[in-house]
Amino acid sequence: MNIKDLSHCLQNGMPVFPGTDSPSFVEKFSLAQNGFNEMELKLLTHTGTHLDCPAHMISSEITTDTANLSSFYGSAFVADFSNKKLGEQISKEDLLIYSKALKKQKIILIYTGFDKYWGTADYFLPFPTLNIDAIQFLIENNIKLIGLDVISIDSIDAQIYKNHYLALENNIIIVENLCNLDKLIDKKFNFAAFPLKIKNGDGSPVRAVAIFNE
Repeated sequence: MNIKDLSHCLQNGMPVFPGTDSPSFVEKFSLAQNGFNEMELKLLTHTGTHLDCPAHMISSEITTDTANLSSFYGSAFVADFSNKKLGEQISKEDLLIYSKALKKQKIILIYTGFDKYWGTADYFLPFPTLNIDAIQFLIENNIKLIGLDVISIDSIDAQIYKNHYLALENNIIIVENLCNLDKLIDKKFNFAAFPLKIKNGDGSPVRAVAIFNE
């Protein structure tokens, strides 16, 4: 079995969604002074590579502690849209070339190549986004999880989060800030992104991975 890491590292100074608090990672105990190492973490539930449960933006009982664990795991494929320009939308018509994969896999990972900008100001440029018809098309194909290598399933300047609402209202899990999706193009693999079991959790940082049974 081979496992590929698809997660950014959690650390001080890391990128966060504009307007939200930066995380803090502080050494509280050290091996030299206390005989053991222990760190204090202060971070929002949507920090770094993370997932959104329906309770993130709608009234829902599906949270990080109640969601079926199968929601976070399964056969997946990468849809390559790295050819899209800044701010360009990904349409239903663009997704049609993946119709065969959509019939077999219920997890889609959207590759734009924006993970290469992680840690720079360019990460907040207008990245390619799915339009509302594309989200509806994925719903019609019974997709259970949408993963992306950008900071949001909606555009960076969105005032109303239409993509979030439509996906979450249909109980689709959203995973944002993935990386290394270029290594998975045309590959067969299982995807896993399990959240912390937070009571009534609206979301959680995850260690997202691709698992190859070869």
